[in-house]
Amino acid sequence: MTQTITADTQNRLQWSLFSLRLGVFVVMLMWTLDKFVNPGHSARIFEHFYGISGSTDTIAYILGGLQLVLVLAFMAGVKKRVTYGLIFLMHGASTLSSYSQYIDGFNNLLFFTAWPMLAACFALYLLRDQDVKFTVNK
Repeated sequence: MTQTITADTQNRLQWSLFSLRLGVFVVMLMWTLDKFVNPGHSARIFEHFYGISGSTDTIAYILGGLQLVLVLAFMAGVKKRVTYGLIFLMHGASTLSSYSQYIDGFNNLLFFTAWPMLAACFALYLLRDQDVKFTVNK
């Protein structure tokens, strides 16, 4: 069964995808800026959630710079297969690395917000070709 997508439906889809991209961008941007504003916090996160110790401010700044380029490219819709995919993988790793927080869920409720954002990242990746509102690569 073939369905015809009306211009109104296409417009609503584009606005919906843009709103998901903007929401993911805001969260990822704050995580990125945290690496510059409070690099010690990044070191503690790497150690606690990823088991990586010995992180320095310089490492946080380098990772923050790379992440900033990625996050801005994601928001602009540049190389969507790559940027949307990397955002999805990064957030997926972050979500899964927090597994111990889910065990005591009622004392860590905010960690559960990672799951709908992961779903948004996945939806954006799958529908990246339809996500054209305010992107440089239509």
